Amino acid sequence: MGRIAVIGAGMGAMAAAARLAVAGHQVTVYERSKTYGGSVGRFEREGFAFDTGPGLLHLPAVWRDLFMKTGKEPLEQCVELVQVNPASRHLFADGTAVSLPNASRAGTVSALEETLGSGAGERWGALLGRARDTWERTRRPLLEEPLPADPAPLEREPYPGLKSGLLRRPPTTLAEVGRRELRDPRLAALLESYALAYGFDPAGAPASAAVLPYMEQTFGSWYVRGGIRALADAVHERCRARKVTFVFGAEVTGVMEKDGRAAGLQLAGEFVEADQVVSGAPVPALYRDQVVAWESQDEWPRHQTGARTGRVTLCLALRGPRPADAVHRTVVHSADREDELESLARGRLAERPTVVVLRPDDDRLRPDGDHESVTVTATVPAGGMHASENLWAREPETVEAFADRMTQAAEAALPGLSERLLWREVRTPADTFRETGTYQVPGPALAGARGALLPADNRSPLPGLHFAGGWAHPGGGLAHAGMSGALVAGLIVEGADFRGSR
Repeated sequence: MGRIAVIGAGMGAMAAAARLAVAGHQVTVYERSKTYGGSVGRFEREGFAFDTGPGLLHLPAVWRDLFMKTGKEPLEQCVELVQVNPASRHLFADGTAVSLPNASRAGTVSALEETLGSGAGERWGALLGRARDTWERTRRPLLEEPLPADPAPLEREPYPGLKSGLLRRPPTTLAEVGRRELRDPRLAALLESYALAYGFDPAGAPASAAVLPYMEQTFGSWYVRGGIRALADAVHERCRARKVTFVFGAEVTGVMEKDGRAAGLQLAGEFVEADQVVSGAPVPALYRDQVVAWESQDEWPRHQTGARTGRVTLCLALRGPRPADAVHRTVVHSADREDELESLARGRLAERPTVVVLRPDDDRLRPDGDHESVTVTATVPAGGMHASENLWAREPETVEAFADRMTQAAEAALPGLSERLLWREVRTPADTFRETGTYQVPGPALAGARGALLPADNRSPLPGLHFAGGWAHPGGGLAHAGMSGALVAGLIVEGADFRGSR
């Protein structure tokens, strides 16, 4: 079997590495930073620990499949998964609050009907029915198969929409779906919050983004005991058990080419030969040398051609125990949705952002039972690709003022927050850039939008070079990154005959 060089130790890259090693390949991973996991990071201080990337796991079947196919120990023997119930609590601008159960469409419909009034649950349930149709039309080609040679079918909007009266044209954006089909600003805000959580501007995201709440409410939300970073630890250990070699502090500056195909990597001061290369991270030399189709680094990746977004995460160390009735995840919706969406589109910070408050009941994340670790997250403009043009690097006062507004918004979910706060750590897209090489956080692939949200093909124009991870098909997010690793492994092991994951 062959020698395979993997660029980056993110989740998708490690998923590909483990599968390729099981297939008999000699796999070496080269990571520019000092650790693995990519955006699945951790911040620790004074006995407190925080996930700095995703805080919840959706579609755990993707990672169950990886562990089943790469060793004897299943996922549940390597990490402890806990279903989050309620899945989320939503606090709306008018003071209404609703808790949504985990993986129960009927329960969600009932909760919305009871809280938001007659017809609200029915309209939400009908929307999820149309989202299910969209999921069934696009699931396999969009998530489980390599991108087709002709992606035109995926470029067309698959969401059927509600057709009545003079409204014969199906909606083209998620915001339009909310206005036309939900007819309640709170339901519209609920729908849009799923897009915001993945970094999409609802005013620009296609109607097919309705699959995002469908996926979560159908397959559920899970927490990994010890934090999502524990999943990265388990995947790294699985790679090591399969004899994958990791080289940290090794920045890849280019891909070697010989006889018209990838032949290895260029590192600082040395070359590494390989029979195949898997790129799990954006490498500037690839676009500079026109290996990929984008003309500049600002266009990497293709599926961020709309508003480029990142995340601000506050790590809050609190005195006092976590109340027994505390909800794991609370979404505090913006009091000014229009301003928030306009701010994203115009690249400025909202005055009143939507924030997601995570309060895991996990003694591994706090020094003792008399303290609590909390994260607060908001989706924000990522800014330019270079530090000199990025507000996150050059305007610390603006960043702190925005963090203050986030903390104030979080008070609605956590009364008495200001009195309990020991300290906070503010993490911005500048930290994302330092750790991953880009300010942006990639979102999952979505059909429609004329293909603007389809990520890079796993197969590059250069034979022997493949793309994995959040920047490649089928896009960002823990589940999608894991799927990309499976697709790349299948393409390398089975070649042109590979028809997709099963």
